[in-house]
Amino acid sequence: MGRLTAIVLGAAGGGGFPQWNCRCGVCRLAWEGDPRVARSTQASLAVTTDERNFILLNASPDLREQIVSTPGLQPRDDVRGSPIAAVVLTGAEIDQTAGLLALRERHAFTIHGSAETLRTVAANPMFNVLAPDLVARRPCAIGSPIRLADDLHAELFTVPGKIPLYLEGDAPELAAETEANVGVELVGGGRRLAYVPGCAAVTPALLERLGRADVVLFDGTLWVDDEMIASGTGAKTGRRMGHMPIDGDGGSLDALSSLDTSLGKRRIYIHINNTNPILIDGSPERRRVETAGWEVAAHAGTGKPTVPAFSLPKAAELKYSVPLGTGSYCWWPCAPSASCRPCGRRRPRAARSGRSCLRRLR
Repeated sequence: MGRLTAIVLGAAGGGGFPQWNCRCGVCRLAWEGDPRVARSTQASLAVTTDERNFILLNASPDLREQIVSTPGLQPRDDVRGSPIAAVVLTGAEIDQTAGLLALRERHAFTIHGSAETLRTVAANPMFNVLAPDLVARRPCAIGSPIRLADDLHAELFTVPGKIPLYLEGDAPELAAETEANVGVELVGGGRRLAYVPGCAAVTPALLERLGRADVVLFDGTLWVDDEMIASGTGAKTGRRMGHMPIDGDGGSLDALSSLDTSLGKRRIYIHINNTNPILIDGSPERRRVETAGWEVAAHAGTGKPTVPAFSLPKAAELKYSVPLGTGSYCWWPCAPSASCRPCGRRRPRAARSGRSCLRRLR
């Protein structure tokens, strides 16, 4: 049985961080090289149970850059080839599908998604550059597990949200549970991971599903609902965009407060908009989510606050976005605070730099 490995290829919302045309208070820190913030590409994961074949969760517009910065996704022995075996789509937004075009050079892989998502992709002739004799498109029934690889299964589930922006029309439903917006539950290596990059509301069924996951990566788009309006960067609230805020009335921090965040359970915010102050290490908002037992995702290519992909000792259970267990090595990213969350020891000054101490947990 292989270990379930999940690599965060990108953690940002649409436009990445910093956004190419933005100088809001948070992006300004990134443009000026402030060490409290880490640049990130747009949200996507790569998962594997054998470190040879990888499954992507969404294909962001930054996919080529993500492959370049992730050794495990790069070509290996053959003249042409890739370890990318499949892509699982959670919707048909540009941020979720545009990276498919980077995979057009006649490489065989499979695209999995809901029937509605694949119909939307098929309706755009641009995606015909993906050779149909090599790239299979497999619709997935909601709630029915599919086999992605040996010891790796996935199940799509509906999440309150909306259809893609370019299909909205004048009055879109903003929190409908349809096949247009789904989450992915992965099971492999005895572990369970739930990926929900877009969510308008937490239903009892969604809360129950997230509660049984070892790792949850959840929509962290905005800190407060009117964040983009208040910052002068947009005219829409988070909920109008199909994303519930983290804080405030009905925010995810409160809605998901019953999730277990003890050692061995990891809760991580991902798909973080460039205006969100949780991107700033040490900010009051960042401290709020960390005090509640949540992490803020950063992609593996940044060097902080995660460990670079494939650098952990074999005794570590998993490499990123997965739980640690007793007897494994502590690789929780060291930050400028007094003690390490998993092992509870005071860290030496030299370790407080975004690297892991790799001490063995007792």
